[in-house]
This record gives sequence, structure tokens and C-alpha cells, in this order.
Amino acid sequence: MDQAAGSAQDAARSVPVCYRHPDRETGVRCTRCDRPICPECMISASVGFQCPECVREGSGTGHAPAASRPRTVAGGTVTADPRLLTKILIGINLAVFLVQVSVGDRFTNRFELIGQAYAPLLDGVQGVAEGQYYRLLTAMFLHGGYAHILFNMLSLWWIGGPLEAALGRARYLALYVVSGLAGSALTYLIAAPNQPSLGASGAIFGLFGATGVLMRRLNYDMRPLIALLVINLIITFTWANIAWQAHIGGLVAGVVTGYAMVHAPREKRTLVQYGTCAVVLLLSVALALVRTAQLT
Repeated sequence: MDQAAGSAQDAARSVPVCYRHPDRETGVRCTRCDRPICPECMISASVGFQCPECVREGSGTGHAPAASRPRTVAGGTVTADPRLLTKILIGINLAVFLVQVSVGDRFTNRFELIGQAYAPLLDGVQGVAEGQYYRLLTAMFLHGGYAHILFNMLSLWWIGGPLEAALGRARYLALYVVSGLAGSALTYLIAAPNQPSLGASGAIFGLFGATGVLMRRLNYDMRPLIALLVINLIITFTWANIAWQAHIGGLVAGVVTGYAMVHAPREKRTLVQYGTCAVVLLLSVALALVRTAQLT
């Protein structure tokens, strides 16, 4: 019994953990000091990744020069608070939800995603087909109840925080927006025109997709993420009143955009990354225009 327990403990210790974050397992090491580092600590170097301490030592002054400032896996700038944008997005969602609760259905009906339908509270036919294209964006920040926003914000914190650290703020925000809009566009295209839809799920599924691409790129164990994604997809297609179109649209956009973010060649990285975001955005606009033409 003691020998078996010791073997199990040895096996557990054989899994490397980040030297700056002992609670995070990792398969990547600093190319200079060979210490294990997690995505938050990875700084892109000419060959592989380095830890923050080696980058500071390499600069000779404690501050990296402009030409060799610390960069994330995707080429973004390493910041003091790698989860700042995720916190801001959660704050915006919570603030909008408080307005929903305070103002009532009239506010929600004005900004939720709906193709074309008569809205008694707004005294007329409303929807994206009526020229209210802002609904494709505003619906991403609305939620249908306390459980809805709680689940989405917890998912955003767990998935979004590490991904923001790995991509950098600008790339992370671009991924979030294009994934959410792709989910809204597919919902508008496929769902019944009088079916309302709201929630950050499309954007969050995009973060799921990009996280999978990143983990594959870093040779991480993807089984926990796959299990979590499968559970979410089962819920998507079995529970009532869930806009599965937003989930699938966001997931596909997240995988495509995430692949461009982490696999873009260094010499054309910015062009490939933001060019892919632009293509996904244009496809979303095209889907919306096609649906508007059908309804009008």
C-alpha cells in the first residue's frame, strides 16, 4: 500500500508546473533557464519562449528595449494585469444586466437580437430586418436571467482570463467581438424571424474554440477542455430556449480566428491575424445582408 501510494505521488510530481504559478501544469519550458512556464508567463523569443526573468536579465537594464519587449504567444504585449479586459467585459455585462433588471422588458426588447417581429412594448415592427443592425452587437451583452448571466460570466472568467494572457488585449478583444457577431449573424440567418436571442454565449464559445487551438499548439492535454465543450454542446442541443445557432457560429469563428492568432508566421503575423478577423467579420455582415434580403 505504501509503495503504491509513493508511486502515485511520484507520478503526480512528474507533471511539470509553472515555476511562477505552481497550480498550473505546463508542457513548455523557458529556452534559457529550462524552467516550466505557463501561457501567462510565456514571452515569445527568436527560438521558443522565455520566462519574464530571463527576458529582463537579457535586456541588461531590467527593462526590455523597444525592439525586444516581452510578447505573448500570439505577439501581443505582455501587461501587468493580463486579465484586465476580461474584468472589463464582465463588468459591462453585469452593468447592462442591472439596467435590464431596473428598466424591465422594454429595454431588453429594444436591444435583443430579433429578425423581424411586432413588438407591442415598442409600438411597431422591430428587428434587424428593419435596419436595426445594432442588435447583432447589443444582444451579446444582454442576459435572460440570473442563472444565465452567472453561468456565462463564470465561463468568461475561467476561459477568457488565460486566453487574454496568451493572446494580448487587442487580439483577445478582436476574437471576442468577431466570435460574438458571427454567432449573432448565424442566429439571424437561421432562426425564426420572431425568435428573440440574447447572451454572451456566442462570444464565449468563440473563446472555447480559440483555447482549443492554443492548447493544441502548446501540446497541452486537451481532454478536460473537450469534455467541457461536449457538456456545453449537449446542453445547447437538449435544453429549451437556447439559441444553438449563436453557439455554433461563435465556436466556428473562434476556431478559425484562434488558428490565425497562434499559427500566423512571425513576419506577417499582424496582417494574418487581423486580416482573418476582417474576413470573419465580412462573412458575418454578408450573412446578415442575405437574411435581410430574404425578409424584406
